[in-house]
Amino acid sequence: MDQYDWIDGYCLAKKGVVKDYKPEWDAVRYRVGDKMFAMQGGDREGRPIITIKLEPTLGALLRSRYSDIVPGYYMNKEHWNSLYLEGTVPDETVREMLDNAYAVVFASLSRKVRRELEEGNREK
Repeated sequence: MDQYDWIDGYCLAKKGVVKDYKPEWDAVRYRVGDKMFAMQGGDREGRPIITIKLEPTLGALLRSRYSDIVPGYYMNKEHWNSLYLEGTVPDETVREMLDNAYAVVFASLSRKVRRELEEGNREK
């Protein structure tokens, strides 16, 4: 998984992102405005994965292109996609997936919450 050790910092650098650990899932969640856009954990065999929320057409395209991207493990298969962290998906593609996930979730937040997150970011 060392090849993707940058994921944590990349997610946390995004405006308003909060990271927490959900013990019952044995997974780390990345959320913005209390909505999750990515989750890092393991599959049934314990293989490390990150599950990312994507627009359905983008998720389908990426699954057709990369064998290491599969329908979301234990999630809605239309909106969530799991990436095997032992795989060979290029960093640039993973960054695009995370950017898309963040943008989709951020856009779904109320205008008030988006404004609060943007203003809070300026104060840092």
